Amino acid sequence: MFLDGDEWQAKFREFRTEAWRLETLPEYRMPQEAEEFQRFLAGERFAGPFEDYWTGLIRQRKAVGGSVGRVHVLSRPLSDYLRFEFQRYYAHSARAGEDIRILDVTDRENPLPGVQDFWIFDRDTVVLMNYESDGRQISREVYEGDPASFIDCQRIAVSESIPFLEYVSRFDL
Repeated sequence: MFLDGDEWQAKFREFRTEAWRLETLPEYRMPQEAEEFQRFLAGERFAGPFEDYWTGLIRQRKAVGGSVGRVHVLSRPLSDYLRFEFQRYYAHSARAGEDIRILDVTDRENPLPGVQDFWIFDRDTVVLMNYESDGRQISREVYEGDPASFIDCQRIAVSESIPFLEYVSRFDL
């Protein structure tokens, strides 16, 4: 089943305990952020604090004992998009309580080779995030099989990564 619109948004409204994402691309080309990305490339910075639907969701879920998290697998030097994503999204989301972690594979073997982006909700519903090679999203697809391999990917990603705020301070980003 492909997800779009309200069906997709419902996954975030309805999860009970955890929403977690694996990100693997150096760039995501999302039409709704193209203008802000261009402004970033021109030198504009987003000091914040930035509050939006996402940071509100994170705070609301944390208030009732839930969690939102992600691990981004990447290598240095960071792409322009990753620098934008760090400043525009991650910095604000981490401060709102999202457990954002970085798995830097610059000087090591990737422990999750070939694993595609996905979201997992409550450790039982997996949504595969399908992208073109340039980061344009193709679709979101509910995975119909056993989520065990995705839960294992999550375990590996979390254990092999470091918290976002620690990562940016370590590399002075």
